[in-house]
Amino acid sequence: MRRQLFLPVLLCTSAFLFSCSGNDNALFKVVPRSVPEVGISNARLEQPRTIATPEAILARPQIPILCYHHIKVPQPGWGEMMKTYSVSPAQFAEQMKVLHDSGYTTVLPGQLYNYLAFGDPLPAKSVMLTFDDTDEEQFSIAAKEMDKYGFKGVFFIMTVSINRPNYMTKEQIKTLSLNGHAIESHTWNHKDARKYDSTDYEIQLVKPRNTIEGIIGKKATYFAYPFGVWNQDAIGLLKQAGFKMAFSLSGKRDPKDPLFTVRRMIVPGFWSTKGMMQAMKKTFEKD
Repeated sequence: MRRQLFLPVLLCTSAFLFSCSGNDNALFKVVPRSVPEVGISNARLEQPRTIATPEAILARPQIPILCYHHIKVPQPGWGEMMKTYSVSPAQFAEQMKVLHDSGYTTVLPGQLYNYLAFGDPLPAKSVMLTFDDTDEEQFSIAAKEMDKYGFKGVFFIMTVSINRPNYMTKEQIKTLSLNGHAIESHTWNHKDARKYDSTDYEIQLVKPRNTIEGIIGKKATYFAYPFGVWNQDAIGLLKQAGFKMAFSLSGKRDPKDPLFTVRRMIVPGFWSTKGMMQAMKKTFEKD
């Protein structure tokens, strides 16, 4: 029998109102389903915590982590990859509603890190929603849809794209952060982490992180690998740059560095919501 390591946390019982149509008369109640990353007491900060062994980290049940890119309706002429990496606004809305109605609570990287590294409790049905590449519709469509349910997401920023057409502005990124979402690093220009040379430590890791921290006024210590791929050299550079945890995609976690190979699952546009839920449960039951 699988050991149940999740402990429920208290959720806010007061409902809030949201108008899905912009009409103040069209209101419905929902319960926020996200857990804020609360500060640690001074007493606790004075006592260094010992990070669990890789074996202990790998033994903890995995948390479903979904990865989104484009929130767009497929257009004529799009290639298969663009179609795969695009979820329509209607699909995304349906997926968020089903996650909420199924009792899922969103968690952020700091909470996941504390769960994996130290065994801190998480809600019984936790999920992480992540977004790559800085696309503007992640702000204007995805974040607004998540707001209906009190969901919070993780936005991995490719800094070369900031303020460019069809991508988020600095102001939008800061707004996401102020609204409780996590803003983290996805390199400068999406270069494959397995191909870094001597100049890439600064260009792809240090400078992008500093740019993000300058925008949000907070630390950015989590990283998503471009294309979801990594090698041991890349992990070493991430550690040297001060990152605490990194996210790959569907491959196996590294037995020596599971905190730097946390798995995510891309949600392709051709899946039904039912199919997405089934794949989510199946994917994170295995390594």
